[in-house]
Amino acid sequence: MLNDKMNEGYAYTTVKKVHNILNEYFRYLTQQEYIDRNSMISAPMIKKSNFLAAQDKENLPTSETITVFTPEEIKIFKDEAFSTFSNGKRKYQQAAAYILMLNTGLRTGEVLGLLNSDIDLDNRVMHLNRGVKEISKRDGVTAEKGREIKVGKLKSATSKRDVPLNDTAIEMILDLRKEFYLGDNSPLIPDENGNFTRPVNFRKRYYRILKAAGIETKGLHSLRHTFATNLVNGIKQADGTIKSLTSRQVADLLGHTTSEITEMYYVKRDLTKLNGVTDGFEL
Repeated sequence: MLNDKMNEGYAYTTVKKVHNILNEYFRYLTQQEYIDRNSMISAPMIKKSNFLAAQDKENLPTSETITVFTPEEIKIFKDEAFSTFSNGKRKYQQAAAYILMLNTGLRTGEVLGLLNSDIDLDNRVMHLNRGVKEISKRDGVTAEKGREIKVGKLKSATSKRDVPLNDTAIEMILDLRKEFYLGDNSPLIPDENGNFTRPVNFRKRYYRILKAAGIETKGLHSLRHTFATNLVNGIKQADGTIKSLTSRQVADLLGHTTSEITEMYYVKRDLTKLNGVTDGFEL
């Protein structure tokens, strides 16, 4: 089964998760003496390099597989997102939500779970308290047709956090409220009925903007990656110094437990930013 998933093009991390679940399941059966031996011992997980080679893919460092928006792509994306028809009406609803994500690093479920009351513009901060996700409908243990929205806890304990707002983020919040505002206890990004927006609809709108802008397909998480990458790589100042944040600071902003997660899976290093920074440090 694992080889079939590999040959079908599934990601290494996905197949590895399946392997881990099966291993835990058979280990439990062995502990409870339902079976004599954990058969997963005879089915070790294939090495990542061999797995990717079987899919004709290169085993690149994790940081090389991180997708981010270039400054040029951000400009093109913004231009398309806020474009209008000949009558002046915008082509895309709530386009400001994606630029808000780009300036705060919020996950999709986090931004869709925001209530207007979670946002304190006077103190330039938003309080993350809940998340939105889609799950299959169930009646007890029986699956039903269709999917539904679930509003509940955030991904982890560290995900419940306060996120500072820069000028662009505040501008996007005001833009969203100008488009739809149904009260303090309503979602910042409501659907047509004033309820929480379905993530699938939010993603479809985003992909329509990307396609119309002529930008290669990037997942919504790329907005979060771009946020983290720019903060860690920094911005070169007029005097040649680089203004940046530490990985620990960015991890706190993103709601990560450790800075290693941020470094490994969220930051695409840009060493060109270092050009010239050693000037004046001659030894």
